[in-house]
Amino acid sequence: MATPRKIVIAGASLAGLRAAEQLRQLGFDGELVMIGAEPHLPYDRPPLSKQVLQGTWEPDSERLQLRRGPWEDLQLDLRLGRRATALDPAARRVALDDGTSEPWDAVLIATGAGARRMPGQPELEGVHLLRSLDDALALRAQLERGPRVLVVGAGFIGAEVSASCRSRGLEVVVVEPQPVPLMRGLGKEMGEVSAQLHRDHGVDLRCGLLVESVEGDGRVERARLSDGSVLDVDAVVVGIGAAPETGWLESSGLTIDDGVVCDAFCRASAAGVWAAGDVARFHNPVFDEVMRIEHWSNAVDQGVLAAANILAGEDGVQPYEHVPWFWSDQYDARIQFAGRMSADDEMQVVWGSVEERRFVAIYGRAGRIVGVLTFGRPRAVIQYKKLIAAGASWEEALAAG
Repeated sequence: MATPRKIVIAGASLAGLRAAEQLRQLGFDGELVMIGAEPHLPYDRPPLSKQVLQGTWEPDSERLQLRRGPWEDLQLDLRLGRRATALDPAARRVALDDGTSEPWDAVLIATGAGARRMPGQPELEGVHLLRSLDDALALRAQLERGPRVLVVGAGFIGAEVSASCRSRGLEVVVVEPQPVPLMRGLGKEMGEVSAQLHRDHGVDLRCGLLVESVEGDGRVERARLSDGSVLDVDAVVVGIGAAPETGWLESSGLTIDDGVVCDAFCRASAAGVWAAGDVARFHNPVFDEVMRIEHWSNAVDQGVLAAANILAGEDGVQPYEHVPWFWSDQYDARIQFAGRMSADDEMQVVWGSVEERRFVAIYGRAGRIVGVLTFGRPRAVIQYKKLIAAGASWEEALAAG
């Protein structure tokens, strides 16, 4: 394939920005267009549930900005506040919501993911999703009025929102359908550690329950749970995961299955189409598994690799080999994990004390290490992440501890 002269990046996201930067660093001097649905320049999302909600960072904080150098250096045609609405791989055009369309030689889909809604979620004032900067500011404005808060879901977003609300001294109830938080990913024992962390900080954590309805007259007033209890609440934050933003690709003919399906090189199912970040579902050679990853580090690394492969030509592409890695700050705890864990994996604490919430636990499957979880010992993640990437055996991982 000839070197493209015009590349369109659909998504003013972390993955999209890192791809644009990499394209220029590699010497691409053609036309580069970035389309972003939000009016904001690409910004960092992890602080939304922490520093922004807590009120310690303002929306114009430089620390929220993802681009450190001058934007002019990217020679980027930015189309902010414009949503991509359709992709035609045969005609090689992207349609926008203003009625225009952009031709391309290569297109990178980096539209990310959107927060999932509850089934039958009502349109009431005080019911919040948290995915964008505008979402965070709307929720923060209500938190400043001292509401009683219900958080639906005890995953990492729900946990961080709960911690931020408690830092403001607010009354917080968390409802989680699993027996413990993070049950599917970390197993019951580590999920219970997370549960106790929240209870120790005054969160009313109710596991094994569903929110059956949220009610009110124009604004949220109460929530009914599956055990028949009724909660009087003023704010509801729905944190039940995210879905890839692929609705605009329905007519594209691309293979879509919980994301844009890609090979190990970030190539989608049509020539000239690539994907990176939360929206991409790809084959990961490290685990020999097809996966979609919603972590910050994946968006960075995959955006960079996809950009390099766009320019590399058929014989120069490299596989995207990635060990997922994530961190979460909750109260006074720094939690990190790397790998691809599940509740059925073997788990062993190799350092520290679970009771003191300062420990390292590793996860194994089929005779090899597949994951690591740390509370309060972040440097250990680097060590075990290398072992996971190398396909180290369970015995090698135990010996490393």
